[in-house]
Amino acid sequence: MQVFMEKPKVFISHSSLDNGWAREFANSLEQRGLEVWFDSSTARLGQSWRKELEKGLRESSVIVLLVTPDTIRSPNLFLEIGAAIGMGKPLILVASKDIDPSALPPSLRGQRYLVKGSPEATAREFVSQAMASQTA
Repeated sequence: MQVFMEKPKVFISHSSLDNGWAREFANSLEQRGLEVWFDSSTARLGQSWRKELEKGLRESSVIVLLVTPDTIRSPNLFLEIGAAIGMGKPLILVASKDIDPSALPPSLRGQRYLVKGSPEATAREFVSQAMASQTA
């Protein structure tokens, strides 16, 4: 298991339909020494969800987009892509096996991405491939 000196902050964008998988993925990343912004666990009752979302995007070192058939046309996906690009944040795509690469938003089509496997396996691959370049 790789552990980082400074905890990189990872923002996870996902659909509510993928909440269970995304929560397990977030837990696996945290076990590897990363700090994770995960909407339902980070935003507290009584707080503006939108303000917390914006804060999470601003404070994150890297933004992970979980792209499934349910999220491919979501306005939130495009909002978070735009925010990542506008803030100059690294954007890592985790796509389900049933996504046609040509269906990805144009800004993501040429990008190498991770294929969604089990939350644990995807977290392991994420840390070894994506985060290694962030901490080098």
